[in-house]
Amino acid sequence: MTKPIVMEVQDSVAYITLNRPESGNAIDLAFANALLKFVIQVDQDTSIRCAVIRANGQKFCVGGDLKAFHEVGKALPGFLSELVGVLHLAISRLIQLKKPVLVLVNGPAAGAGFGLALVGDIVLASKSATFTPGYGAIGLSPDAGLTWHLPRLIGMRKAQRLMLLNQRLSAEDALAEGLITDTVDDHVLDVEGVNWAKKLAKSSVAALGRTRQLLLGAQGDFEAHLDRETRAIVESASGAEVEEGLAAFFGKRVPEFGNRRG
Repeated sequence: MTKPIVMEVQDSVAYITLNRPESGNAIDLAFANALLKFVIQVDQDTSIRCAVIRANGQKFCVGGDLKAFHEVGKALPGFLSELVGVLHLAISRLIQLKKPVLVLVNGPAAGAGFGLALVGDIVLASKSATFTPGYGAIGLSPDAGLTWHLPRLIGMRKAQRLMLLNQRLSAEDALAEGLITDTVDDHVLDVEGVNWAKKLAKSSVAALGRTRQLLLGAQGDFEAHLDRETRAIVESASGAEVEEGLAAFFGKRVPEFGNRRG
């Protein structure tokens, strides 16, 4: 059975690779649990001085596994409560790491994949990468820290426009807005990523760890925000809009939310 995420350590750098390319690296429970497991390993292994999150395939991460959402039917609220709970534990641990985090975005990052991309202290994107909130199209509210990061990175008004209108940003747009660190040609993303990771790993990691904590702010505030996101997405999953959103997605049609509420 293919592992949803794999990790290897080279030159004191942990390369955490999203490994569900056939599904666009969609997030299911096995994926979330694997991410948490590896992040804890990175946190506890003092020989690891930098973490890199990257992806196999043509997409970075399309967000939650909508096929799984659809299959659980009316059990979606409970399903999401568990899935998002584990995912948020992993993201929270990533935020708390006392070592730098580098994210390499090789293609579309949507929904929770967008949120995961923004966890990096350094975010490099291939020029073909895109960033899309995605949630509103299926009747869900955001998770993965997206509504925490966006206002801090680009300001409240821009974040509102991006989220409420479900706008897709190109890599160049994301760079111009200050969402990512830099863009590189697709074929050199991995090479550039390794170069950045080696540089970070050779730095004063203890100082970098303290610096990232100061920049990110109080951990308690972020964790409380993740809890609010969990509650919101579970509440969204109880409404009629998500039923229509998923039905439209699998019916390959435009959703008709109309008077549906929730």
